Amino acid sequence: MHIHILGICGTFMGGIALIARELGHQVSGSDANVYPPMSTQLEAAGIRLMEGYLPEHLQPAPDMVVVGNALSRGNPAVEYLLDEGLRYTSGPQWLAEHVLADRWVLGVAGTHGKTTTSSMLAWILEDAGLAPGFLIGGVPQNFGLSARAGSSPFFVVEADEYDTAFFDKRSKFVHYHPRTLIMNNLEFDHADIFDDLEAIQRQFHHLVRTLPGNGLIVSPLNDGNLHEVLDMGCWTPVEHFDPEFEATWHAAVASADGSCFDVVCEGKVAGRIDWSLTGRHNMANALAALAAARHAGVPPSRGIEALNRFENVKRRMELRGEVDGVRVFDDFAHHPTAIATTLSGLRAQVGTGRIHAVLEPRSNTMRMGVMADRLAASLAEADSVQVYAPPDLGWDARATLGALGPKLQVADQTQAIIDWLMAMARPGDTVLVMSNGGFEGIHERILAALREREVA
Repeated sequence: MHIHILGICGTFMGGIALIARELGHQVSGSDANVYPPMSTQLEAAGIRLMEGYLPEHLQPAPDMVVVGNALSRGNPAVEYLLDEGLRYTSGPQWLAEHVLADRWVLGVAGTHGKTTTSSMLAWILEDAGLAPGFLIGGVPQNFGLSARAGSSPFFVVEADEYDTAFFDKRSKFVHYHPRTLIMNNLEFDHADIFDDLEAIQRQFHHLVRTLPGNGLIVSPLNDGNLHEVLDMGCWTPVEHFDPEFEATWHAAVASADGSCFDVVCEGKVAGRIDWSLTGRHNMANALAALAAARHAGVPPSRGIEALNRFENVKRRMELRGEVDGVRVFDDFAHHPTAIATTLSGLRAQVGTGRIHAVLEPRSNTMRMGVMADRLAASLAEADSVQVYAPPDLGWDARATLGALGPKLQVADQTQAIIDWLMAMARPGDTVLVMSNGGFEGIHERILAALREREVA
């Protein structure tokens, strides 16, 4: 079967493409923006990529068009497929019908940490010999790819609350019907499609309604928003986790930055995690992944052994390079809570070392300015803050972030940010770039500029 995917370079749709190719289908795809790491994965799998959304990309007609949720009415490819009566479906629906049917689905939902926790969970199952399938919104470095069909009943899916497609406004995750569900946390996000927190909570409750009575929900002990979701009705056992307070799963911290801690399960120490990750958020992610893996049959001690060999996801505090004593990290953080958590973990790691935070407010919610008033506080741990504010940003970055004082620099060109860093960065400093997009390749451009400066 020839499947053409519209929006193929999104992390989710790219994963659909990889799985479809693995299952023996001919796969091609179109996207407006083609950039690594997804583009390189797809090309390596022999998948043809086309720039833009031209009707010609659907000629001759494929057997099925899978439509990404970034496309809407008025898009030339969408209008053509509707006019021509081509067969089409959404990515979540295709996954549910062709991959997840009759599988033990382990879903990972929440505002933050879905990609990292999904990667941890898939790796625990893999390390235990369970050969899971997975579809993750990033590239776990233990696997080197974001999706695969797998050869066992188990399938790990990053369960996103964003809407499904222009013709299906339900959250993606209601299609997956998990047996094991992690709900990491819940905050207001995606202001482009949700009016308020209550609208997101309703979608989460629709997800809870799909779990069987012999399934398992893994949820944080102290997240009031998720407690309200469960209070709407829950027919599935729940296990709670918390990095600090006593819960079914909690931690006894052995290092201040969270890179070493004992896992306590049902009041007993199950083992110690000693890894390269830092921060309270990653401790929580680990506890949730261990709980879900136990439900699938992996003992906590075995899961802990696996996590001690876990390599983080690309673009999640990924060290892109070090030149002249300056380290450059890439992180996907694009929500005030995630930004604050990432910076807190980095501060615990570097101590008094200087942190230069570089932020691209790129997500729809960020561009709308819905959470702009929270940004200054979330960036407080940084010693300097460079914010990319192109002319079409929907709010005044300099005025809104004025509380940061002299540490704030606002630029409408990425080169201006790089020039500023070259003037200010010195050995021992850390540059943290935060964006959920390609950011004009700024990471490699910073490293190249540092190399030029070092030679000079």
